[in-house]
Amino acid sequence: MTKSRYSVIVPVYNRPQEVDELLDSLTKQTFRDFEVLLVEDGSSLTCEKVFEKYVNKLTLHYFFKPNSGPGPSRNFGFERAQGDYLVIFDSDCIIPPTYFEAVEKFRSHTQFDTWGGPDRGHESFSPVQRAMGYTMSSVLTTGGIRGGKQKGFQPRSFNMGMRKEVFKTTGGFKFDRFAEDIEFSVRIRKAGFISTLIPDAFVYHKRRTNFSQFYKQVFNFGRGRVLVSRVHRGEIKITHWFPSLFLLGGIFSFTLFFLKPVLASILLAGYAIYFLAIGVHSFLVNKSIEVSLLSIPSAAVQLLGYGTGFLREKIKRLP
Repeated sequence: MTKSRYSVIVPVYNRPQEVDELLDSLTKQTFRDFEVLLVEDGSSLTCEKVFEKYVNKLTLHYFFKPNSGPGPSRNFGFERAQGDYLVIFDSDCIIPPTYFEAVEKFRSHTQFDTWGGPDRGHESFSPVQRAMGYTMSSVLTTGGIRGGKQKGFQPRSFNMGMRKEVFKTTGGFKFDRFAEDIEFSVRIRKAGFISTLIPDAFVYHKRRTNFSQFYKQVFNFGRGRVLVSRVHRGEIKITHWFPSLFLLGGIFSFTLFFLKPVLASILLAGYAIYFLAIGVHSFLVNKSIEVSLLSIPSAAVQLLGYGTGFLREKIKRLP
């Protein structure tokens, strides 16, 4: 393989259409010193035809391996990458043309070992996807847990980069799935590496196509946070309890309605005000009434899913 500045690793499982859109966006980069390693994780619906479509448009490499999950698949790509920097994108991302240009510019005045960037909704996404994208990044929901400050930022695997030395020192991902990126970020921090947020190095992240799929995704996010805490003590903060408290508070309010209807009405009014704030803020961000209305059930699904997964994993290990 020809040595490049950046090596982009994309694990994929049965998503050729998404990979097509991702690779198309990479052909439009203003900074082109990168290679792409497409790691097919035991898919039955492969990306071979997509690879053939772009093999002459990008420095592109294709690998097929038995299914093992996204964590080991990224490590598989890391081991074969030739770049000085390793970059991870999820297959359901679209990369804006100036992504690598933004990283290069940031590198010119700031020292860091790993980086991440925000995710946004693209105008081509469906209203439901844009609503889910909003709630996953909003400070009014669990998006606030991920943090938006450069100091102490923990990159996520949909948009994550690092010096190759970080992989060599840490050994890469240890979890196969379910918060594998959080666990990796914790070890990166404990190893003494510097992580930062590059605000202009954002990606357009589709996430799921409907609320049912979204619930399953955030349910596993909640489970994953507990799994991480079992390996790294102290990694559950009070903010991580918010979705579970939100869930338990809602159940308590409805139960209380039969005993103390006035108090229950006050509590439920608080929930109503919260969701109204979600809708208003989403409208200010997305400039769409449809997306702002869909952001309300999206936030409910996100909090209930995360909270349920979190509590279930907590209770599972109780004596």
